[in-house]
Amino acid sequence: MTAAFALRDATARLAAAGVPDPARDARLLLAHALGIAPDRVLLALQDPLPATAAARFDAALAARAQRQPVSQITGQRLFWGRSFRVTADVLDPRPETETLIAAALQRPFARVLDLGTGSGAILLTLLAERPEATGLAVDLSPAALDVARTNAESLGLAERATFQQSDWLANVAGQFDLIVSNPPYIAAAEMADLSPEVRDWEPHLALTPGGDGLEAYRTIAAQAPAHLGPDGQLMVEIGPQQGQAVAELFTAAGLHTARILQDFDGRDRVVAAKRRI
Repeated sequence: MTAAFALRDATARLAAAGVPDPARDARLLLAHALGIAPDRVLLALQDPLPATAAARFDAALAARAQRQPVSQITGQRLFWGRSFRVTADVLDPRPETETLIAAALQRPFARVLDLGTGSGAILLTLLAERPEATGLAVDLSPAALDVARTNAESLGLAERATFQQSDWLANVAGQFDLIVSNPPYIAAAEMADLSPEVRDWEPHLALTPGGDGLEAYRTIAAQAPAHLGPDGQLMVEIGPQQGQAVAELFTAAGLHTARILQDFDGRDRVVAAKRRI
């Protein structure tokens, strides 16, 4: 059986399972099974599919048909041009979060705090882009911190990144030029409407705080200002309908110049505010 035949069969199999964009996912999973980069798949299509690769491909397709995310199957996700290890213990880094990265890189910072770090994608991307910076990443989940540490080591950033278990800022000391977070923000009533890839496979602790989805922002607003240095900035990712509510929480906490920033689709995605000097 050639790789091309296997790919056609796989695409039909994923389509029958209701997987969005089955051709793309089949191609990514074939690359994973062959141990090659996705952009090399075309060159391998006329070759016989080795038995070991066929077995890996079949297992990957079975998992994807159950709507397990591709990143969890392959164990990797690209974010801001770098590959991050992903497991079921962390959120799949999303392109929308790059809005937060772009905004943070518009200002100087030397010391960064990342709240609810998950895979570490936010902190580690910022450190990779600013070789002089150091940072602290916290998460309530020990398993997530293990993933983040692994990513720091693979990216050569372990010496500049520290990881600590903490319920938001409860165990955090010191001040920072920049505090960033992509906290759980999905309201309890919205969970049922999520795609199976998110609802059934990603950690609920990182998706929703329950209730109206704003509880994490209330906690961050109450705790973060004391840890911002002079002219320090707080930046958080938000749900598209939460901009005004989060900006008001930050203003009520004594921060100023609260701004709501849009992502590449024009949706509210980040709220940024400064400590008063």
